[in-house]
Amino acid sequence: MKQSLIPALRYEDALAAMAFLCEAFGFERHLVIAEDPPSRIVHHAQLVLGGSMIMLGSARNDALSTLVGLTTPRHAGGVTGMICGVVADPDAHHERAKAAGARIIRAPYDNEGYPGRAYDARDPEGHCRNFSSFDPWKHF
Repeated sequence: MKQSLIPALRYEDALAAMAFLCEAFGFERHLVIAEDPPSRIVHHAQLVLGGSMIMLGSARNDALSTLVGLTTPRHAGGVTGMICGVVADPDAHHERAKAAGARIIRAPYDNEGYPGRAYDARDPEGHCRNFSSFDPWKHF
């Protein structure tokens, strides 16, 4: 079954965000629809990690952003959610992210009350991520 829920995020510099997400967290570009340079506007992008996808685009004053209040963490003054990813080895994944400049919120730790290890990080624009070896499809 394909992923049914796909997070969609806004970034002030979506091109830089995509480069960071690929380098630090291992995402791969699936599709990028952007204006020609020198514009840095990304209308729609899809990045994949394993069998999962996120979508992202440049922060802008378009109809959708205005209608639903879609913005960046910096503009909102905080985040309202966290994207969680399942990885085989959170410790190795953490080292990759740290080497690429991810802001580590919590270094690798054993999950409390359920199996696996995890770590938490922010990307350069403040979106939070949790990477864990806990796979909710396989446990419980």
